[in-house]
Amino acid sequence: MAGKGVTKKKIVDAAWQLFQEKGYHDTTVEDIISLSHTSKSSFYHYFSGKDELLSSLSDLFDDYYQTLVAKMEPEMDSFEKLIYLCCQVHQMIGERIDPELLAIMYSSQVVTRGDKHLLNRNRYYYRIIQQIVDEGQRRGQITMELSSYDISSYYTMCERAIIYDYCISEAAYDLGSFTAQHIPMLLSSIRA
Repeated sequence: MAGKGVTKKKIVDAAWQLFQEKGYHDTTVEDIISLSHTSKSSFYHYFSGKDELLSSLSDLFDDYYQTLVAKMEPEMDSFEKLIYLCCQVHQMIGERIDPELLAIMYSSQVVTRGDKHLLNRNRYYYRIIQQIVDEGQRRGQITMELSSYDISSYYTMCERAIIYDYCISEAAYDLGSFTAQHIPMLLSSIRA
């Protein structure tokens, strides 16, 4: 079973490397198979095509969230944890993810019917944000005027809104700096 997960990861890693180097549109399934040292049947076992790989970007984001959460001090103020996570992830996105690729992924979610991977509340991202908000409400650091679900939804919407603006602005500004300046203002109403 572990081999199957390894094969899928090799395909995903190769795809994102090629997307970054060659661009999404100039990367072919054959390029991905070649770089990942996998077979065509393995590729199509996991993915129906190149477009489906766009959904794996949220997995890469979730992996980064896990890394960041592991580094945070447990006693850190919950509101500050939310700010920290958003700023760190946006800084990473601005530095490592091609803006065109990010825009393609976001636009694919706009036209997708049914399962929208960015909105999947079973993702690690949503679970950890909900956990931090719950913790913050218990500690008296995050407002109780709204449910933790509503606050988590607002937080994730603010994060997506900044990235969306970054995409439609064609990356005209530094995403990390912009987020560090604006996310505290956007979230100030949830602080207790």
